[in-house]
Amino acid sequence: MPELTPSTIERARADVAALRRGLSDLSLWLDAQRAALPRAEELHGRLSILGTFLERLNASLEQQEKERTQLAGLFQVSRAVNSTLELDQVLNRAMDVIIAVTRAERGFLMLADERGELTFQVARNLEHSTITSPAFQVSRSIVARVAATGAPVITTDATLDPRFAAQESVVSLSLRSILCTPLKARERVIGVVYVDNRLRAGMFQPADLDALRAFADQAAIAIENARLFESVRQKMYEIEGLKTFQDNIFASIASGVIATDLEDRITAFNRAAETIFGTSADQSLGRCYRETLAPLQATALPQLVEEVKREGKQRVGAEIESELPGRGAVNLSFSISSLKDAGGKPQGITVVIDDVTEKRRLEATRAMFRRYVAPAVVDRLPGNPALLKLGGQRQEITILFADIRGFTHFSEPLPPEELVDVLNEYLACAAHAIWKQEGTLDKFMGDAVMAIFNAPLPQNDHALRAARAALAMRAAVAHLHERLPQELRLDYGIGIHTGDAVVGNVGMELQMNFTAIGDAVNLAKRLQENAAGGQILLSASAYQPIRSQVNVKPMPALKVKGRNALAEAWELEGLRD
Repeated sequence: MPELTPSTIERARADVAALRRGLSDLSLWLDAQRAALPRAEELHGRLSILGTFLERLNASLEQQEKERTQLAGLFQVSRAVNSTLELDQVLNRAMDVIIAVTRAERGFLMLADERGELTFQVARNLEHSTITSPAFQVSRSIVARVAATGAPVITTDATLDPRFAAQESVVSLSLRSILCTPLKARERVIGVVYVDNRLRAGMFQPADLDALRAFADQAAIAIENARLFESVRQKMYEIEGLKTFQDNIFASIASGVIATDLEDRITAFNRAAETIFGTSADQSLGRCYRETLAPLQATALPQLVEEVKREGKQRVGAEIESELPGRGAVNLSFSISSLKDAGGKPQGITVVIDDVTEKRRLEATRAMFRRYVAPAVVDRLPGNPALLKLGGQRQEITILFADIRGFTHFSEPLPPEELVDVLNEYLACAAHAIWKQEGTLDKFMGDAVMAIFNAPLPQNDHALRAARAALAMRAAVAHLHERLPQELRLDYGIGIHTGDAVVGNVGMELQMNFTAIGDAVNLAKRLQENAAGGQILLSASAYQPIRSQVNVKPMPALKVKGRNALAEAWELEGLRD
């Protein structure tokens, strides 16, 4: 049998139509010649039989054409469904084809949501346009029945169908021809496909239902694939987001982090590592870590890495002091561990680097200042490495000088051991009084003490602090006298001056002292030299900012060494209530 194609079917239909026209003409001629032809009746009967045969042949050809159209449409549906994973676009195209194939007026596709309720996903009409929601007028009873039973429904005239004629939606909408079939995935109803024609009855035949079911099977596969794709895509987004989140965390870690593979090639190099070693991740990734960390090859780092690789043990807090280009001396703390997969198989190593350079400098700074600054002040010192550098800066300070009167004469008859013990008690009185006011104990000079206020930390009331320290020193000495014999009782002469001086570290890198230098220091010392035992002398600049807070007694102007002009002075007697 020759293959049926649109052209062969069309030619066959044309031939049948020509035969039918010839038979009709012949029938008319026979009618006209019946009286003259004795066998006309017999011939006429045979022509009727031939006409009936031709009618059947024509119907058969029309059915074959319809089936061919359905197969072609199903092929288009299948191709459209499998052409993309964008579900809405696929289903709209496929629904346009199925409407054309079934000659339906409208088509709807509904999917069950998480609660099992059906929601419209596709709504199309003959013009290949999307139907808006107000026109979603379908037989809810038929849709619900198909969704509940999983069995398709076909009706040639729903208004006369005893199954649905009484349904409100069928009556109110005057629905005629309806096809409805379930969408199934893994034997589970996931939705419903519904097509109808509200104007004509008898539009749909079982073959149309078969075509719709085939479409529904393809659509169900497409929906499941699209949902799976969407799920995978969502997971990918989540994984990508998690990776970005982890990358951000990795990049924001304050510690440097370097990871290598089994060939010592760098596989991870975070932002902190870039800062510590002065090289970018782009320049480091894929290179041997020895190249990137070349300045550390002479340190213990390579040996530590090899030990971790060989033994699989972790090394924590191994501190290395070295030189880095552009940075100079640094202190780095390394924690090295083996990098393993889920099965415990080594994949490389991870190196975590903490730059403790500033911490060590701060510790050195505080260790230095602990020798002459109160602990409370040391704890508030900023981590400023500049404090360790030689040199200083000019600023206003208040200087306190105190010296034990008559100590030279006093010390002559005492054994050195006893003399040192007594001297330490007096110096302790001075030191504690100064530290209580958060002053800086600059130095001990034999039996003399020098202190400064307003450095290294700023103190807005530095002159008042110096005055309080001097009064507390005098009170402490008086208290000490209560338990010392008369011959061991001595007193401080104290001078206080406020002025500008250069404050900073003096000496050399290996040995330096935090001190103040300038004429203001000299004047404070000269005032101290003019003070009697137990007497506290204030200069004009030290007295003025605290004059409302202290009780003083004016002193005659003093002639001090190294100055032509006389120096004004006031004797500090106490604090005002």
